[in-house]
Amino acid sequence: MEERIWHKSYPGGVPSSMDFEDLTMPQILARTAKKHPDRDALVYMGRRISYAELDRLANRFANGLERLGVRAGDRVALLLPNIPQIVIAYFGLWRMGAVSVPNNPLYTDRELEHQLNDSGATAIVTLDLLAPRMLALRDKTRVRTVITAHVNDYLPFPLKQLFPFVKKDMYRKYEKAADYHQFLDVIKGASPDFSGSPPALDDLAHIPYTGGTTGLSKGVSLTHRNISRTAQITRAWVHDLKDLHEKELAVFPFFHIAGFNGVMNLSIINGWTDVLMPRPEPQAVYEMMLKYKPTVVPAVPTIFVGLLAIPEFRNMDRSFVKAFLTGAAPLALETISDLTSTGASIIEGYGMTESTGFTSYTPWRGVFKQGSVGVPVCDTDVRIVDVDTGEKDMPLGQEGELIFRGPQTCQGYYRNPDETAKTIRDGWFYSGDIAKMDEDGYLYIVDRKKDMIIAGGYNIYPRDIDEVLYEHPKVLEACAVGMPDPYRGETVKAFVVPKPGETVTEEELNAFCRERLAAYKVPRLYEFLPELPKSAVGKVLRRELRDRDRDKT
Repeated sequence: MEERIWHKSYPGGVPSSMDFEDLTMPQILARTAKKHPDRDALVYMGRRISYAELDRLANRFANGLERLGVRAGDRVALLLPNIPQIVIAYFGLWRMGAVSVPNNPLYTDRELEHQLNDSGATAIVTLDLLAPRMLALRDKTRVRTVITAHVNDYLPFPLKQLFPFVKKDMYRKYEKAADYHQFLDVIKGASPDFSGSPPALDDLAHIPYTGGTTGLSKGVSLTHRNISRTAQITRAWVHDLKDLHEKELAVFPFFHIAGFNGVMNLSIINGWTDVLMPRPEPQAVYEMMLKYKPTVVPAVPTIFVGLLAIPEFRNMDRSFVKAFLTGAAPLALETISDLTSTGASIIEGYGMTESTGFTSYTPWRGVFKQGSVGVPVCDTDVRIVDVDTGEKDMPLGQEGELIFRGPQTCQGYYRNPDETAKTIRDGWFYSGDIAKMDEDGYLYIVDRKKDMIIAGGYNIYPRDIDEVLYEHPKVLEACAVGMPDPYRGETVKAFVVPKPGETVTEEELNAFCRERLAAYKVPRLYEFLPELPKSAVGKVLRRELRDRDRDKT
């Protein structure tokens, strides 16, 4: 790759272009298991699963799937939180050439029905508590094989004894249903060795779905090459942590692309230990940090803000943390200062499902610039182009649409050539994000193209307003949206969550914003809420707030 402006900002030891290994992730797991057989791959509520055991379990699950009639190329849906079965299932079905289709357990039946039908999934691995929903959907989808996992399948004694009656009652009700199987029965008696042919690098491996904030969610086609090379790039970025025995807290769910690449696959390629968190909440994150002393802690800003609101977290010895990883929204300067006060580094990243997780990172142990999402990663090219045509390159410092290309770029949208043609042009993926780049190659995400507010002829980016509101000492969370206005076209409304124990008024916020924002950006309307709606990884759902409020008018 030719020299780019951002390469001068790379961490020492990180190449601008890599010599990639032509290995799939299941092959990488086998190699890690051979290199570190006794090292913990997963820790789940005290239960430890070594790399050797994880590799054997993946093989047994692959053999078990074949016994059930699943074949290479078949799509298998996953409806699981961060429990051992989701990791076993990913690597087992990849090993035998099937395609993973992750789903959010919090989705409605309507959302799941769309994704199951769109992907053509014929089997699903789900929590047994969700089995009634999946069995009810079988008549509306192609899913015929339902495999149920229980939260206590891999719990240690005596925690395992907490759930036996729930488990027994659930299975008794559905055990006679055709093609209904328990996860442990699928692997029971299956060989710990897999002799089938490995998938090719360019075979389809993974179909995650976009959030669907702009309509029906779209399946993103990712190959084994996309997944493996993205993991290799992420590994190269934290170059001095390669192969060390780090412990990473699995706060991001593995059904989401951030947890999928930045936690699960990064840990497996490095031989790290993942401490699994089925329900990522600030108090639970604090307790897991206290117990397991993870050295790498990834989370969205809302989790970190929640942690810092816990007095015990502020006072704990956090010197064991080497890195906090974040994304999805900017970190406030105060939050960064508090997190790094004990010597940890901050990595802020930018990416999307279509980039297999990440396009840019803050330089590891390098210069951190407030508000920036770092620089484009190895072998990744980025341009900032005009919003209207997407063809004219914008000068440094000027805003435009961010487009990128690299080994992490998806193949397109699954069975959706029209949407693929709209977003991938001449090899460049058009992100829909408005961004700018500085003289050191650092990227700044201004906002989503579709979230831009046009008020009185001015273009307003909501994140500009969010960042100012987050600076207010009484504000815990904030989100600005555009509301219809008969005179201005749109006007700015801010949803605000005060910090615990604090009371803040519209007058206070209005005066605060007027000191820091151009007059046309200052919110005209405010609404105070106990919390903001968030996605599975804690990202504030701006569109949900906007649409909900517009429905009232």
